Amino acid sequence: MKKIISIFIILISLTGCGEYQRALNGDDVGKKYEAAVALYEEAQEKGRSNKGKYRKALRLLEQVVPQYRGKPQGEKLSFIYANTYFELGDFSLSGYEFDRFSTSYPRSERAEEAAYKSAKSYYYDSPRYTLDQTSTNQAIQKLQTYINRYPSGEYLDEANELAKELREKLEEKAFEIAKLYYNQGDLFISGYSNYQAAVSAFDNFIVDYPGTPYREKAYYYKFDAQYKYAIGSYELLMADRLKEAKEYFKTLKKYYPEGELTADAEESMTDINERLQQLEK
Repeated sequence: MKKIISIFIILISLTGCGEYQRALNGDDVGKKYEAAVALYEEAQEKGRSNKGKYRKALRLLEQVVPQYRGKPQGEKLSFIYANTYFELGDFSLSGYEFDRFSTSYPRSERAEEAAYKSAKSYYYDSPRYTLDQTSTNQAIQKLQTYINRYPSGEYLDEANELAKELREKLEEKAFEIAKLYYNQGDLFISGYSNYQAAVSAFDNFIVDYPGTPYREKAYYYKFDAQYKYAIGSYELLMADRLKEAKEYFKTLKKYYPEGELTADAEESMTDINERLQQLEK
């Protein structure tokens, strides 16, 4: 009995494969349409794990979507075409196709879902913070557009969380760039010290990300970069640069009087005061 059942299943499978191949290789656009939609809906019922049916549906969709643009079936096909890429994890193409759907069918009942999935496609395409963040900026823009357009939208809470996560990634990258200047402070580029670049970068970082958890570190590294820049200067320039470092220390001390890095800064301040006394003599 088990053998009979197995043979029956294989025969059904082969029949299904044969019908799919005939639709794929044939010239009947209507059959391609029906097969593509059937495969897509079956894959939707079984979940994202059934990628085989999504891939089969995609091969058919690639053939029929252009044939139905501007026709009544075009809206449905355009959405499932974009969503098939999304389900397969091809987020560059799903983002593009959802954008195209939104432009072509702005009043569609699935317009909100398309706008959100477009933004989420860019979110998934965002690389780790050490790499170029063009996709991250695009994702934030798309998510913000969705949030503004659908203030009571179905996906609003998730969109806000995703946007927050991406902003934190940009924040981390900005901090690490400033830290890189600091770590390479002894280098000079076109006569400009990397410590100077670090001071400017940390200054911009503090302005751009006022609520950042890296705020204390940013104030400390800004002070320390100026201190190290000053003590490496010519004697004629050292006093003014040390005095500027003292001002940065005052700001650090004001906001973080008992901060984890304040003690290290105070040790540097002892050296700064001693150097200033010697220079004044």
